Amino acid sequence: MQTTTDAIAALKRKLGSRLCILGHHYENDAVIQHCDITGDSLELARRIPDITAEHIVFCGVYFMGESAALLAAPGQHVYLPAPDADCAMSLMAPGERARAVLACLHAGGRPVIPVAYVNTTLALKAVVGEYGGTVCTSANARTVLRWALDQGRGVLFLPDRHLARNTGRQLGLNESNWCQLELDEQGLTPAEQDKSHPLWQADMLLWPGCCPIHEELTEAQVLAMRAAHPGCTVVAHPECRPEVIALCDGAGSTSYIIREAARLADEKPGSTLVVGTETNLVQRLGRRHAATCTVLPLAQAICPDMAKITEARLLTLLEGIAAGTAEALTVDPAQCPPARLTLTRMLDICAR
Repeated sequence: MQTTTDAIAALKRKLGSRLCILGHHYENDAVIQHCDITGDSLELARRIPDITAEHIVFCGVYFMGESAALLAAPGQHVYLPAPDADCAMSLMAPGERARAVLACLHAGGRPVIPVAYVNTTLALKAVVGEYGGTVCTSANARTVLRWALDQGRGVLFLPDRHLARNTGRQLGLNESNWCQLELDEQGLTPAEQDKSHPLWQADMLLWPGCCPIHEELTEAQVLAMRAAHPGCTVVAHPECRPEVIALCDGAGSTSYIIREAARLADEKPGSTLVVGTETNLVQRLGRRHAATCTVLPLAQAICPDMAKITEARLLTLLEGIAAGTAEALTVDPAQCPPARLTLTRMLDICAR
């Protein structure tokens, strides 16, 4: 009897160059083995313009598929094996609420530059583009935030307050000039709309969002791993709380973490690396470098939405593509130009 793995491989052969499957590093190995390109958000965004395949399958959460659809060429179709795989962080910054906040700030004489983490919806990206802003990833947050600050108008960083604080600290910014927003359903609270509120003078405004998975990682876990593995190196993703990052030896994107594991395996055989991020990536690195070093998760941190992408759902999608019945991802045409601008602006900033 043909296995799911074999059935997917057969469909990939049948579709040939008409198909390209992308996978985020947080996907499990059963899915990753079928991906033609793997990477973090920045790497995958950079690859989209060079893909010539008619059918692009994105093994990742919904906002990643939207980004791929924005950057895809005319005639290309983007599909998600699990359209219900959303991102909790992205839902913390609805586009209309962000629009209300930016409109209030601009009307009050604070024309801040919005910088949105790429883990956001198409609607939010469109608003950011309309207000002259851009997106960033954890890999390029420092470069993008520096660009925004250099405009001299102040920055609204949304939705991840932890990435904002960690990036600001890396740039050596004065934290006394930051202000975390409180917000209500309509936008700024009445107290925040008062010009005497600190946000009207702050250099950087922080949206009150975060990644629930990374926020669960704690300082106590870092201390416990150091006690259990003396001399270990600890690195974490900058979506973790600043108090956790302060106890680590390094922090960076998934690509940084992958490079750090390879570096330790090469330069310090026999060493132990503890990693604070999504567990699928950490376990994959552990298997990759098992012969030379030990790679351990700081704690179990599984993204339930990334876990919705399975081999079975990938197979169902590929069967639909082959039969011509699969539904491609559709995006609001009115939101595409300003949203696309945020992505292309990010790529331009990072290419300088």
